Amino acid sequence: MQYHALALARHGREVALLGYLQSRPHRDVLHSENIRLVPVAELSGLRVGPKLLQYVLKVLVQSVQLLYTLLRIEQPSYILLQNPPGLPSIAVAWVAGLWWGSRLIIDWHNYGYSIMSLSHGRSHPLVLLAKWYEKLFGRLSDYNLCVTDAMRKDLWVNFKIKAVTLYDRPASYFKETPLDLQHNLFMKLAKDYKPFRARQVELDSEATCVGMGARSAFTQRDGSSGSVLRARGRPALLISSTSWTEDEDFSVLLRALEDYERFIEEGAALPALVCVITGKGPLKDYYNGLIQKLHFKHIQICTPWLEAEDYPLLLGSADLGVCLHKSSSGLDLPMKVVDMFGCCLPVCAIHFECLHELVKHNENGLIFRDSQELAKQLKMLFLDFPSLEGKLQRFRENLRESRQLRWEQSWDQTVLPLLGSRD
Repeated sequence: MQYHALALARHGREVALLGYLQSRPHRDVLHSENIRLVPVAELSGLRVGPKLLQYVLKVLVQSVQLLYTLLRIEQPSYILLQNPPGLPSIAVAWVAGLWWGSRLIIDWHNYGYSIMSLSHGRSHPLVLLAKWYEKLFGRLSDYNLCVTDAMRKDLWVNFKIKAVTLYDRPASYFKETPLDLQHNLFMKLAKDYKPFRARQVELDSEATCVGMGARSAFTQRDGSSGSVLRARGRPALLISSTSWTEDEDFSVLLRALEDYERFIEEGAALPALVCVITGKGPLKDYYNGLIQKLHFKHIQICTPWLEAEDYPLLLGSADLGVCLHKSSSGLDLPMKVVDMFGCCLPVCAIHFECLHELVKHNENGLIFRDSQELAKQLKMLFLDFPSLEGKLQRFRENLRESRQLRWEQSWDQTVLPLLGSRD
């Protein structure tokens, strides 16, 4: 939604951006004169009675809270929201639109009922109610956007909703990170996260060298010239991002890393790995518990929460991305892979139905189905690392040559015509 807000602001529209403020918005959003942040307080303390009652109470309170907030802002020409989460926001936005005479635009990224079915099963009454709700209120919108052609077709066949496909595209700041900025980032992260620090044995071996500057696990600044070089014998940097929800099974990655460790123990010429998994979410503590039980000699794992400006810099500094997003509906595409491709970062992604619309196997990355296949792909891609030969480098070159359409261009071509002239 921040991308939509920035695109609207770029065209001179005044934007009220509603949302939770636990995480700081991107710097461009904060600095835009045309964007006003309208905070929505996150609810807590509704843990009374059975879970079903808690859920109903939460939806009711959120409905009142969101409607009150929407009716206090200046009259909008359009109300744009992303689904999911759409319960209760679609219905509330429709009511507010009736009050204000605003047009409602829904940006469909998935179906909320399909995510709910991961916990309850597709035949659960709550899931069936959620599906009916999305179908009913989705039809009441004026315009609809969606992230894949598969979803566009499904919206029409099953919901009779006409949508325009707006593929997720990387913003302009998702790009390869210059080595000097990589070093600054690594040194910053090394203050809080051990895997980014140079190993003590490397520091000791270089202690007598003249002119050696600050060193991270991956980079070295020359004390005399000030130039930055990649550290000799550096580990490979593997990155994944997640909202730590049930549609991403990170045990697949952990089992693959166990196999990778075994490959090294058996004598394979593979680099040590630093595996960074970014994000927040309900299952983070659970997976951190699993990670703490692992005892690797050649692999380090950390799970930081990055500032909005640091995330694209880290993607642009990494050697390989991993995506474990397995769409609950089979119809959406992982934004994290879009961002990785913007940084020319090759990806290994777990298979699901419409992934081929984004990841081209053996062209810009690899698709796997289980932990064993992922482990074999890691072994194949990192053999003789950091050589500039082989598939990993070829994938990166293919991404550089693809000259992907950026979010700003895609938005101007797809969404701007729907809005017409400025009101």
